[in-house]
Amino acid sequence: MKQVIIYSTPSCGWCKAAKQYFTEHNVAYTEKDVAADVFARDEMLQKSKQMGVPVIDIDGEITIGFNQPRLAQLLEIA
Repeated sequence: MKQVIIYSTPSCGWCKAAKQYFTEHNVAYTEKDVAADVFARDEMLQKSKQMGVPVIDIDGEITIGFNQPRLAQLLEIA
């Protein structure tokens, strides 16, 4: 199983869409709220070099935004 981390904020619509996509495809993920967690925010910045969310880390491969085709490819979802 792939390790999936999503860096998000509570008010982010694209973050909600990504989490819904993971749920629909039975993908386990760890959510890090960068609005409340300064350490998660710093970690996200180090990985992505930007403040926009969502930032999704799948086994070290970074995806910025809700890019469904890329997520499907990385997660091997048909």
